Amino acid sequence: MTGVRSAGVGRRDDDTRWPALFGVRHHGPGSARAVRAALDAARPRVVLIEGPPEADALIPLAADPDMRPPVALLAHAVDEPGRSAFWPMAGFSPEWVALRWALEHGVPARFIDLPATHTLAWQGEEDVGEKPDITPPHAPAPHTAGLRADPLGTLAAIAGYDDAERWWEDVVEHRTVGTGDPFAPFTALEEAMEALREAADDDEARGEGEEDARDRVREAYMRLQVRAARKEFGDDGVAVVCGAWHVPALRRPAPVAADRALLKGLPKVRAELTWVPWTHRRLARAGGYGAGIDAPGWYAHLFDAPDRPVERWLTKVAGLLREEDRIVSPAHVIEAVRLAETLAALRGRPLPGLSETADAVRAVLCDGSDVPAALVHDRLVVGDVLGEVPAGAPAVPLQRDLDRLQRRLRLRPEAAERELELDLRKDTDAARGRLLHRLRLLGVGWGEPVVPRSGTGTFRETWRLRWEPELSVRVAEAGVWGTTVRAAANTKAEEDAVAARGLAEVTALAEHCLLAGLSRALPAVMRVLADRAALDTDVGHLAQALPALVRSLRYGDVRGTDTRALTEVAAGLAQRIFVGLPPACAALGGEAAEEMRRHMDAVHGAVGLLEETGVYGNPDEGHEGAPAPAEPAGGADGGARVPGGGGARAPGGGEGGAAADGIAVDGGDAARDVADEAVRDTAGLRARWQAVLRLLARRDRVPGLIRGRAVRLSLDDGDLDPAEAARLMGLALSPGTPPGDAAAWIEGFVGGAGGGLLLVHDERLLALVDGWLTGVPAEAFTDVLPLLRRTFSAYEEGVRRTLGELVRRGPGERAGASGAGPGAPGFADGLDGERADAVLPVVRLLLGQDDERGPGGNTEPAKVATT
Repeated sequence: MTGVRSAGVGRRDDDTRWPALFGVRHHGPGSARAVRAALDAARPRVVLIEGPPEADALIPLAADPDMRPPVALLAHAVDEPGRSAFWPMAGFSPEWVALRWALEHGVPARFIDLPATHTLAWQGEEDVGEKPDITPPHAPAPHTAGLRADPLGTLAAIAGYDDAERWWEDVVEHRTVGTGDPFAPFTALEEAMEALREAADDDEARGEGEEDARDRVREAYMRLQVRAARKEFGDDGVAVVCGAWHVPALRRPAPVAADRALLKGLPKVRAELTWVPWTHRRLARAGGYGAGIDAPGWYAHLFDAPDRPVERWLTKVAGLLREEDRIVSPAHVIEAVRLAETLAALRGRPLPGLSETADAVRAVLCDGSDVPAALVHDRLVVGDVLGEVPAGAPAVPLQRDLDRLQRRLRLRPEAAERELELDLRKDTDAARGRLLHRLRLLGVGWGEPVVPRSGTGTFRETWRLRWEPELSVRVAEAGVWGTTVRAAANTKAEEDAVAARGLAEVTALAEHCLLAGLSRALPAVMRVLADRAALDTDVGHLAQALPALVRSLRYGDVRGTDTRALTEVAAGLAQRIFVGLPPACAALGGEAAEEMRRHMDAVHGAVGLLEETGVYGNPDEGHEGAPAPAEPAGGADGGARVPGGGGARAPGGGEGGAAADGIAVDGGDAARDVADEAVRDTAGLRARWQAVLRLLARRDRVPGLIRGRAVRLSLDDGDLDPAEAARLMGLALSPGTPPGDAAAWIEGFVGGAGGGLLLVHDERLLALVDGWLTGVPAEAFTDVLPLLRRTFSAYEEGVRRTLGELVRRGPGERAGASGAGPGAPGFADGLDGERADAVLPVVRLLLGQDDERGPGGNTEPAKVATT
């Protein structure tokens, strides 16, 4: 702002000591009230505030009706937006109160701290890394020792307090502004800080730390700004609002030449500043803010409450607990107020503070439970208040485009965490999903996808949203990729594809492009994916890439995304996995075998998804029509060649039939022929995968874990007869098999989801396992026990109990067999009609049928149609 000399409005206090230095605690409501009272009494002609002077042009925005604290001044380097710093201000911050007072009274206001151009240059020298710095220059360094690190803690200890927050509350926050001297608290605090600084200077005389040197540079710059203001506005018209620690340095005279010498040669960077929203949670010390406070929500209440702060606070707590369906009556609130006042009297405090109200809330309103008390602390004591800035605040073009999209899609940023469920069949929800995916690709983590609570269809998405102030820095960083969210995400995806190190990264990026609707970047990503897939010979890498690629093929129907480019790549990856998997599984160690088993499960699921997608035609035709390959020459230990290597064609295969009708490939007849061939090749993927599984199940050189898994997958698909599965298990558990290998086979076969139920419903398999286990030699039992414990401990409790009953009775022995005693309840051959009839009344009650007669007056139970 321009420094125009103006007369103070109203009466000025003749006892003011000029320049009026108001030392404050940042984000202290008591300091804020005292600053407002002191400014009303002093009526200065200019107000100087600790903060970056480049933000002077942004001061008028503080008077905008759309500006709602908490907010922060954000400074970032133009050439490196990630290098940034914040100056947060809440409604109860003394700096914000001083700004508002100056604007309301037509008095110029200026920031006088060291320019951000130097502050950011210092930050670059420290190499702070990728995380934006939320600690402003006035915050003490965490590693600084002694009085300079915590002067208030020192004063509290001198006063006999073991908690600096309690001392500050008693001395400052609980002090009401009355008819006394409005400058008295600042005079007392200045004298205390003067004494502390003298002691600190004596302790640091032997050496000066880096933080001390920077404080001296900052104070030198502030002194020069105060001198300039006194020349412009007169010696009796300057008021300064700054941290209490700096007041003695600003009051103490120093040669101008010495101050200028300290500022000579400071590093510089080009910096830009703007206002950004802030949150109470980020004002909290627990959020990593160096100058933070413990209870921003409590302090905001103390500042805003006109009277009776304890009663109003406990009423607010009662309202929150009622919203959470807890029983809280007015009598509870009255008793909590009485308890808080009694605790304050017993502890010798002038008024109940946060600790007294928290104890009263826990004892009376929460019935002694810490769970609702923790909720009160999170929602009210800290709080999720998110500030707002006006649309006219400076911003990078990408931020403006994001603001426009948020308004159009009615997706407002909120500090509180919330879940958002999207139905992608609706245009608005689909656009919201694309926006959130694009922001994630740009590194702006506003939302994180979570597993939906209900339903697994591809037309549903669930997001967990939470806006953090640092995301404004991420948006500024992403501005180098483009001026709109869509353009920036496309450019970033293309660059990420080129820089990706592995095939799985490129595949995940292709999936992300489909989710985000990045049609411009997808062809470039697919070219990189095809090149990487052609050059990568590691079966593990191919197996990691295929599931994400197959998932991407399913997005076309709901999102309207073109997935034609993925068809050929997916078919090629699957074929190469089928060829390379058998030799890759030979002679593997324990950890490598476990990793390969996970790859097998992933590929098995991907092949199943391929049949469900429409791009490959009729899956039933493809499964039945593909000729079943024969075993390779050389028997079970033969070569690694997958039988039927030439590729099976779909029925009617010469022209591809209806399978090719679902794919339209640009680029002429040659490209269409390639796509048609890919469709014909993929029509028999299930048959080829089953041939690979049969090969792995019979190869002795393959680890038992993988052989058992191959048998299990074939059995689940119906490709393997249960009798054949039992025969293979008998071979694997024969006396000639080493116990460790046999235990690994069992882990592969019955490990994971559904393995326990398989043993429950097929007692032949359970009898084989039981017979093998009872025959394991004692010296080998301790070696196989960890494998078995890992396998069976993963089962649900009910499955383990049922298996125990079966083993106790004797697996393989039917309950009604001759010579056997009565079987355990629930394990007989036939249906127990009496037990089945016992549940019918409950079923009728659930279906809303009060009488016992079915439809039409008959006595048969009503049949329920299920879909």
